[in-house]
Amino acid sequence: MTKEKYNEIIQWGGAIFIILGHVFNAMGGALYPWNIVVFTIGTLFFLLWAYRTQNAAQSVVNVVSIVICIVGLIKAFN
Repeated sequence: MTKEKYNEIIQWGGAIFIILGHVFNAMGGALYPWNIVVFTIGTLFFLLWAYRTQNAAQSVVNVVSIVICIVGLIKAFN
């Protein structure tokens, strides 16, 4: 499999998890904190993709998003 194909799979994996996170948010508080867990997974996929494709702007967005997700997860599980 080519590098481009791996990058496409990683990018689509991230998109699926981010969409699922939005679905969980729309379903309300019953899925808290799983919505944050799913967003974290999606953001990690996108961060990996951004690193592999050397997309600096997307890397910054994803690092900030990861930090926000970690803060939310710490709050949720403490």
